[in-house]
Amino acid sequence: MISRFPRLCFKHRFLHTTTSHGGGIPPPLQGIKILDLTRVLAGPTATMLLADLGADVIKVEQVGKGDDTRTWNPPAAPLLPSSSQPPGSENLPPESAYFLAINRNKRSITVDFKSPKGLEIIKKLVAQSDVLVENYIPGKLAEVGLGWEDCSKINEGLVYASITGYGQTGPYAKNAGYDVIIEGEAGLMHITGEPDRPPSKVGVAATDIATGLYTHGAIMAALLGRQKTGKGCWIDANLFECQIAGLANIASNYLIAGLEATRHGTAHPSVVPYQVFPCKDGFIMIGAGNDKQFKTLCTNVLSIPSLPTDPKFSSNAARVQNREELIRIIEGEFRKENRDFWLDRFKGTGVPHGPINNISQTFNHPQAVARGVALEVEHPRTGPIKLVSPPISYNGKKMQVRRPPPWLSEHTEEVLTELGYTKEEIQEMRKDGVV
Repeated sequence: MISRFPRLCFKHRFLHTTTSHGGGIPPPLQGIKILDLTRVLAGPTATMLLADLGADVIKVEQVGKGDDTRTWNPPAAPLLPSSSQPPGSENLPPESAYFLAINRNKRSITVDFKSPKGLEIIKKLVAQSDVLVENYIPGKLAEVGLGWEDCSKINEGLVYASITGYGQTGPYAKNAGYDVIIEGEAGLMHITGEPDRPPSKVGVAATDIATGLYTHGAIMAALLGRQKTGKGCWIDANLFECQIAGLANIASNYLIAGLEATRHGTAHPSVVPYQVFPCKDGFIMIGAGNDKQFKTLCTNVLSIPSLPTDPKFSSNAARVQNREELIRIIEGEFRKENRDFWLDRFKGTGVPHGPINNISQTFNHPQAVARGVALEVEHPRTGPIKLVSPPISYNGKKMQVRRPPPWLSEHTEEVLTELGYTKEEIQEMRKDGVV
C-alpha cells in the first residue's frame, strides 16, 4: 500500500515559480519514481520523455549485456583512455549513438530478476515506484511474479504500463512486435514510397516513436487520475494500434468512404501541386494548398501566368485530374535553376515551400541553431557528447538534461544502497551474477 503520491504540477495553481517569462517552470514530475523495464526504442522513448520532465527513471538492464541498442554500433562515441574511465566501465563496449539518443536523464542498474535475490530487488523497487513501464511479451513478467496483478498487490498506487507489439488480447497478442513489421502490417508501408515502386519503410522507426509518445501521454493521464482515486491502473499500449491510429485521415478515408489508399511518393492524393520537385542541384518541397497559392506560384515564382487561367489547372479538382501534365510543366521549370535561386524567388510570396535538407543541413539550419536543438553534455566514458535537446519549452525555457545517458550498471550500487543493501551484500550479489 502506498501513501506517498507526489503532487504533480499540472494544474495552474501548482505552477509556483518566482521567475518571469523565460524562466521556465519547476520539473512537473519531480519526485515521481519510474521503474523502467523496457529496451530498444518505444519504451525507452516514453521513459526518456518522463525523465526529461523531472522523474527519477531507473533503467533495469540485463547483467553483463544491457539494452540491445548498446551494441548497435557503429557509430559510437569515441571513448576516453581506459585510465580516465570510471572504475568498472573500462571493459564495456563503446557507447552506441543509438543508445545515447534515447536514454538521457536516466539511471542504469543491472539485475537478474529471474534469480530470487534479483526478484527481491525489483519488488522493493516496485514498492517505492509510482510507475512501472515494461515491453515484454504478454504474460512473461507474470511468470516470474512481476505481472500487473502481482505488482498492484505490492503497490496499489502503481501505474503499470505494458508496451507490446499487438496488445494484451487477440490472436496476435503473444507475437513479438518490431517497428518495421508493424509498419507493413498496419498500413504505413503500403502508403509510403513512389507509386511505381515497391512499398518503402519510413526513414526512422516512426511506429516505435509514436507508441512511445502515446504511452508517455497515457502515463501522465494515469498519474493525474491517481491523484483523484488513490489507485494506479494498467495501461495496455501496443505498436499495432498506435500505428493504425497514426493513419489519421487515410484511415478515415477508408472507414467513411471505403477508399483504399495508394502510394503517392511525396505528393498529396487530394492537392496539386503538393510534392517535392528536383532543381539543378537539390530538391524543394512545394505545398500550394489552394487556388490563390497556385496562382502566386505560377505568376511570382515560375513566371508562367497563363497556367492558372488554363481550364485544366484553374481549380484544384482540375489539377488533380490533370496531375501528370501539370507536374511535368512545373518540374521542367524547377530543373532550370539551382535550389537557392528558387528559394530566393519564393521569399515573401506566402506559398508554403522548403528545401529538402540532409541531416548536416538540418542541424546547421538557422532556426535549429537559434532554438538550440543540439546540446553538449559531459559523459564519464567519452567526455563531451552532443545530443538532441528536449524539444518543448515552458515559459521560454527547456527542461534540463540533468544526466547524460548512463553507462551500463552505472548506478547499481547507488540504487541498491538507497534500498538498504550493504556494500558487502552488493559485492556478494555481483559475485553471484545477481547484479
